[in-house]
Amino acid sequence: MADREMKSFEEFWPFYVKEHSKKATRLFHFVGTTAAMGCVAGGLLTKRRWLLALAPVVGYGPAWISHFFIEKNKPASFKYPLWSFKADLVMWSKMIRFQMSDEVERVLREEREAEEAARREEEEARAKPVHDEAVN
Repeated sequence: MADREMKSFEEFWPFYVKEHSKKATRLFHFVGTTAAMGCVAGGLLTKRRWLLALAPVVGYGPAWISHFFIEKNKPASFKYPLWSFKADLVMWSKMIRFQMSDEVERVLREEREAEEAARREEEEARAKPVHDEAVN
């Protein structure tokens, strides 16, 4: 994760998307989030509190496994739990509408373009001659 502090969800979202760049990671999240929502709904409808207690386990379990073993990174929920929860729901929504793969491609493309622009800017700055001002 980037060392700098995220100030908004809009700033956090591209980071979150990059941390979920592999489709298998996103599928583990989708299964976990769906199962967690089922536990919450079932717990509320049947008044079985154990289902509510099970929701975080079935939700985060597959997600964290995918981060450690597929994506090989640290879950964003460790540092940004609320934004990560919101992003999980946004990703779930995009996946159910078959939009998440396009979102990953968009974020990765924008990152590549920004890196290329920064590299070009650096090269241009190095190529500019340095003018010594002669004092007469």
